[in-house]
Amino acid sequence: MASLPVLNQPPRRSGALLDNLARRMRLHAESVLKPLGLRPRHLVALTVLRDRDGSTQQALASTLMMDRATVVGLLNDLEADALVERQRSPEDRRRHIVRLTDRGAKRLAKAEFALAGVEDEVLSALNVSQRATLYELLLLASSGTVPECGPADLRERDVEC
Repeated sequence: MASLPVLNQPPRRSGALLDNLARRMRLHAESVLKPLGLRPRHLVALTVLRDRDGSTQQALASTLMMDRATVVGLLNDLEADALVERQRSPEDRRRHIVRLTDRGAKRLAKAEFALAGVEDEVLSALNVSQRATLYELLLLASSGTVPECGPADLRERDVEC
């Protein structure tokens, strides 16, 4: 039985390809994170804490788009392994400031190194330049903003303004 074409639709859709690529990346990432005692959500939290030099639990919940109870459980996991520490805020004793420990920073560095290998494997069909372009386009698409017409690097890659 022949399938009917969908009218008024572009011939190429990216959603299914992005979903497949994300699934492959996630499965490979989980396999290299597991020996380090980490899950992807742990990695994201550790990265945020490193990049912000700590955070309140409330701000972390907002950044991770998780409810507070889930973040408390996540932090309990990380604290049990001495990857983060919670301290009372000197300004507001009701709040906790969460910081990455030295052990947490070292574990995060190992995880990022392992994930670089995952990315190399999953994106092996792309050369260095294509990977850079893919990264820039994904960053642009995930920002949800329209690019300005100024940057030459976007014009050279035929990104429409």
